[in-house]
Amino acid sequence: MITVEKLTKVYGNGDSAVTVLDNLDFSVQQAEIFAVVGPSGAGKSTLAQCVNLLERPTSGSVIVNGENLSQLTEAQLRAARRRIGTVFQSDGLFSRRTAAENISLPLDYLGVTRADAKKRVGELLERVGLSSHAKHYPHQLSGGQRQRVGIARALALKPTVLLADEATSGLDPASTASITALLKELRTDLGLSILFITHEMETVLQVADSVARLDNGHIVESGRVVDLLRDASSPLGRDLNPAKPALPAAPDETTWFVSYTSAHVPSDWVTRLGEALSSPVSLLGASIETIEGAVVGHAQVGLRAANAEAVIRQAQKLGLDARPAAAHDLASTTVAAPAGQKEPVA
Repeated sequence: MITVEKLTKVYGNGDSAVTVLDNLDFSVQQAEIFAVVGPSGAGKSTLAQCVNLLERPTSGSVIVNGENLSQLTEAQLRAARRRIGTVFQSDGLFSRRTAAENISLPLDYLGVTRADAKKRVGELLERVGLSSHAKHYPHQLSGGQRQRVGIARALALKPTVLLADEATSGLDPASTASITALLKELRTDLGLSILFITHEMETVLQVADSVARLDNGHIVESGRVVDLLRDASSPLGRDLNPAKPALPAAPDETTWFVSYTSAHVPSDWVTRLGEALSSPVSLLGASIETIEGAVVGHAQVGLRAANAEAVIRQAQKLGLDARPAAAHDLASTTVAAPAGQKEPVA
């Protein structure tokens, strides 16, 4: 597992100092995929570099499987990094090496025998679904296939932790779906702790168990993905599953925004709500889906009922949060954070 405690990274000194990461605390449990999201300049790339100690934190700790990496010597750190697999946005493959030869690089560097390396590479190619592409060069592979080779190479030394830094950025939707499915499979089969850094909210829904938002070097919100989606007051939950355009309500109706807050919302809640209010309910739009077996989502409905308290009360009985659309829109308005300096370019 990964534990980050009071992690701070400052570039420069005195008046020119820039604090990129400020007292970050979070943990990634065994067999958990923990996503970190945030805008450009939020500190995501620096966080990735600090987790594998390519950048030394100014203060704080990075603990992997009980070992405090920030206290190790350079020689000890080189050994510890072998237990951390890293997948970058760029696949980083060598163009003159085949897929198999690229995967074998970490093994060759450590002097693993040719027979053992060949066996391990074969296992990894099968694991990522590319056994028939072993002799293909990078230019003969699709973007998704090259990223699979990069993942296989990251697994070559049997790490316990996988760091994925924008691993799906730039891929088409089908390739992104295949990579996220592979990461979830690896998490389950190998018990990997995966730190998944991305700016793609939609990808978080596909892959993550938990998520944190990083903004101006601070974690401003975090939690289990399903819990955030079921919290009507969560800005991160709303950003993960934003409301889509809906039909307009009839002239005699008021538009309400209804969101799932429980695991026990009945599938016929529209009918039940109308019966409880003795007033028809018009479904104007909805976004409802299943994530890891949990039903989450929201809908916009048109109501003729004038008693707002009754609407809220009856919705709660059904495991729903209901509020007039105008109030929801106001809560969803993003307030710009104070302007901060951008993350230094490495």
